[in-house]
Amino acid sequence: MRTLRDLDVAGKRVFVRVDYNVPLEGGRVTDATRIEATLPTVRWILEHDGKAILASHLGRPKGEANPKYSLRPVADHLSRLLDRAVPLVADCVGPVAEAAVAAMKNGDVVLLENLRFHAEEEKNDPSFAQALAKLADVYVDDAFGAAHRAHASTHGMVKYVPAHAAGFLLAREVEVLSKLLAAPARPFVAVLGGAKVSDKIAVIENLLDRVQVFCVGGAMAYTFLKAQGKPVGRSRVEDDRLDVARETLARAQAKNVKVCLPVDHLAADKPEAGARSQIVGADAFPADLLGVDIGPATAKAYAAEIAAARTTLWNGPMGIFEIDAFAQGTMAIAEALAMSKATTVVGGGDSVAALARAGKIGAVTHVSTGGGASLEFLEGKTLPGLAALAS
Repeated sequence: MRTLRDLDVAGKRVFVRVDYNVPLEGGRVTDATRIEATLPTVRWILEHDGKAILASHLGRPKGEANPKYSLRPVADHLSRLLDRAVPLVADCVGPVAEAAVAAMKNGDVVLLENLRFHAEEEKNDPSFAQALAKLADVYVDDAFGAAHRAHASTHGMVKYVPAHAAGFLLAREVEVLSKLLAAPARPFVAVLGGAKVSDKIAVIENLLDRVQVFCVGGAMAYTFLKAQGKPVGRSRVEDDRLDVARETLARAQAKNVKVCLPVDHLAADKPEAGARSQIVGADAFPADLLGVDIGPATAKAYAAEIAAARTTLWNGPMGIFEIDAFAQGTMAIAEALAMSKATTVVGGGDSVAALARAGKIGAVTHVSTGGGASLEFLEGKTLPGLAALAS
């Protein structure tokens, strides 16, 4: 897969698919992580006299123009980051977009309005893909967070543009995640959390031949614990995945892969702030309570596994970390990764948010900007956005 450095962008119209699907509040960007991650790509194009035409989706406007989902706040924020005006073009295709691009000079940058204001984007409509391609001499994909979607701007338009390559963000994501699958330093520890076994089972299956230790937390742990016959009270369980959980544990044992499950829990009477809560042992879970976080003994055990690892992957919180009283386990994982001298990779929106909340974003090796995309990559799936670049 070629990268931006392999292309001559001088004087060229460079269409850059970015992922600026960021949270907004009161017309302002509240988390600019994804915007900041694309700055090396954007700056490289501008410094090499290219014309940077940035395109992104935002939210789910359902194929119609909606001011609520305008990229105006993103353009304003990007202007401050680049210390230069970033005009927002009122449409991403058609006469308005074509005129704006035609007026660009070398070293200019514009941001096209929300791609999903057109239903054809998510349908990967060929005519819409060609309309986007009409704006470009060069196509650069720097939107890893959208690489698992076969949309017009991530897949369909690529074949209509003479030259294409990966931006620096996308290339870095692929490099880091590929190493996890190909040649991770051992021992390799995967810390997996979140709500559902069904969301992570394919990742576990694909990593069974690569990982030496799994540390499981979050609500998904209760499905595994119930599959072992452990009491879980009113904790969230996927009863239709109990057989899958048992089979996965058996395969891990056969491959001599250690699976760590919580030995204690923070249990509460309801999953809300102000709830009555207590630490309970794994074999003495009260029938009237539900798990909201891993307990201190579990957090200590998982931190020890991370400390002994040479590679660690973290995807998914250990509990309902959005509530301060239920965040201790997740914060302990963030602290353990920050203290590790090993290769540490964090993916998934909740895990990244927890890492940021702990103030440890800069203390890990790599923070993935793609939640669903990183999971599908680690499952071993072919991502449409990457396949288009490789063709």
